[in-house]
Amino acid sequence: MNGKLILLLLILIPAAGALVLWLTRNPKPAASPPLIQQNLPDPPTEPVKLIFIHHSTGGNWLADIGEHDFAGGLGQALQENNYFVSATNYDWTVNGNAIGSRADIGNWWEWFNSPQRDEIMQAVYTEFGQNLKGQADWTYFGSYSRMDDPDPVRENEIILFKSCYPNSHLAGSPNDPATTTDNPLRTKDAWAGDEFMTVANAKGIYNDLLDYFAMHQDKLFVVITAPPLVKNDSAQKTDARHAANARAFNNWLVNEWLTDYPHANVAVFDFYNVLTSNNGSSNTNDAWLEEGNHHRWWNEAVQYIQTEDNNFSAYGTRKDSHPSGAGGQKATAEFVPLLNYYYQRWQAAQSE
Repeated sequence: MNGKLILLLLILIPAAGALVLWLTRNPKPAASPPLIQQNLPDPPTEPVKLIFIHHSTGGNWLADIGEHDFAGGLGQALQENNYFVSATNYDWTVNGNAIGSRADIGNWWEWFNSPQRDEIMQAVYTEFGQNLKGQADWTYFGSYSRMDDPDPVRENEIILFKSCYPNSHLAGSPNDPATTTDNPLRTKDAWAGDEFMTVANAKGIYNDLLDYFAMHQDKLFVVITAPPLVKNDSAQKTDARHAANARAFNNWLVNEWLTDYPHANVAVFDFYNVLTSNNGSSNTNDAWLEEGNHHRWWNEAVQYIQTEDNNFSAYGTRKDSHPSGAGGQKATAEFVPLLNYYYQRWQAAQSE
């Protein structure tokens, strides 16, 4: 072998090994994985107006990848699938009522069932701003891409709504039946305590919502479950029992809540389950792996599986449950095809 070639190899081989070692110890945050699924549900053929009721986790999820380390790219993916996306956020007000700051499970009764619901929801249907900032404008969650407004007069047709991770701390027992009398959780926040934040009361709140949804079949309502907590979250500590109750409640939402609901205008995406498995670290996701915890379109059907026994966040940090960018990007990859499926199902029912 040529002496110069041998010398070159002696230089390059150790360098390549060092590069591999460096990448192993310093993994790059995962970007959205390539789309390898076939026969995904078709997106809308014309732009559809959508609004997302959310707080900080939702803002991070919407943000375009590159805005910050927590960006999930949901806004861009929705735009690419023909959705015009608006949002509410902290301090979003309706005639002086800062309802946007209240998005915990108990607060949904106020949005959809209280005497003020018609006023609140009409404002939701006609809100076309992005509302990128948090409380008193002190937190900026990052911008997200969207198309020009396809029709400034037309109302929002899809309503996504999500509580944040403090709501994944539920008391009671996993199989408790829904509260059917006056529900003490109504209007309460996630810090109301174990007397109020129970599996039974949470089920009762969501059962109450169906009355409003049934009266508005011209809208598609999509529940995004609250994301999981890390074990030692600085804002809302949780333990194995409370986390298992959150798991059971979200399983109920997906598998049982809509069993007797006769219409196609309500759907659930289990954000919680999706964020309880990763691909080895909080910076790498398992969106396209067969194993793991998923809620997605897979093999030409809706797949809802849990192969990893974990009820805590797989994408948080030691004391912060905000999902990493890899977690948000997994949720984007799994949610958007499901939304297309829910939309097509709802449209088919509308035309019957």
